[in-house]
Amino acid sequence: MRTEENWKHAKVDTFWGELAPCDHVVQLYETDEIFLDTLAGFVGEGIKAGDCVVVIATENHIADLNRRMAYEGLQTEALIASDQYIPLDADKTLAAFMRNGWPDDEQFINTVSQIIKRAQSKNRNVRAFGEMVAILWAQGNSGATVRLEHLWNEFCEKQAFSLFCAYPKSGFTMEVDESLMNICCAHAKIISGSIKHATEVFYQRTVQTF
Repeated sequence: MRTEENWKHAKVDTFWGELAPCDHVVQLYETDEIFLDTLAGFVGEGIKAGDCVVVIATENHIADLNRRMAYEGLQTEALIASDQYIPLDADKTLAAFMRNGWPDDEQFINTVSQIIKRAQSKNRNVRAFGEMVAILWAQGNSGATVRLEHLWNEFCEKQAFSLFCAYPKSGFTMEVDESLMNICCAHAKIISGSIKHATEVFYQRTVQTF
């Protein structure tokens, strides 16, 4: 089991700058506003850096994200047309590889490979956000959630792109400590709170113990 000593605080101003290929980051958020602040920062900083940003999210969250991007002066239609920003519906993407309530390894690889191949087509670095794990978790399918996290980890390491996912804290209603540990241990970094307002917002894993 990993303990709290395996994680350290890091400053906000180093968070986006230290995001590296193969980093798998999770946010445990209390409100949609906090989550969308973080997602907008993840996407916006990626666009500014010239990355291709893939966002696999619910229809409502994509709409809210697009409004925030427009407010920040980002031209979403142009970014989509140039494949620098690729928003995808999370439920439809999930349906492409789920079989009888469980992620099919081969179909997952086929589905995500097509997405990442498209994102890499213009020789850009890639960062991706995925809300599919949160959907499975909200459905009470914890086993499939953990399995999908591990499939993402394996794929991310081979393709060298950074990955961000997020869960509402309201979903952790039973056996909270154990549930949080299972989710957190599948990630390299944990965002705690809002990057927009806090001075220290995430934990970075430095040592693994079992």
